Formats: sequence, C-alpha cells, structure tokens
Amino acid sequence: MWVETDNRLKRTFQFRDFTEAFSFMTRVALIAEKMNHHPYWTNVYNTVTIELSTHDAGDIVTEKDYTLAKAIDQLL
Repeated sequence: MWVETDNRLKRTFQFRDFTEAFSFMTRVALIAEKMNHHPYWTNVYNTVTIELSTHDAGDIVTEKDYTLAKAIDQLL
C-alpha cells in the first residue's frame, strides 16, 4: 500500500529473492523511462523501497506520482 508522507509517495515491496526483486525493478525502470518520471529507490536483497515525488513541482507529490504508482502496482 502506498503511503504519502514527507512530500513523498512511498511503498516497500518484498519478493522471494534478489532475482525477482531486480526483475521487478527492471520492469519499473522501463515504465518510468517512458513516463520520464524516475523514482528514488533502494534495493536490499529481496526488498525494494520506492519513493515518488515530482522534482519539477518542487519535490512534492503530484498526479504524476499517483499515475506511476498505479502503473507499478499493475506489475504485481
């Protein structure tokens, strides 16, 4: 579930292993590139944490972030 806090839309995803987590990140990267809206994210083994904000709008959460979040959710 995405949570809006500190001017960021955040969610943590857990996978079976590193390969599955990295595969997910690759699919997210392709979507983000098409949208020209790139996330801040971290990955440690099977856990991926994504934070979204719109830099052009002053690093706040905008509709662009919610649109990317929805696209990411559709990958699951």
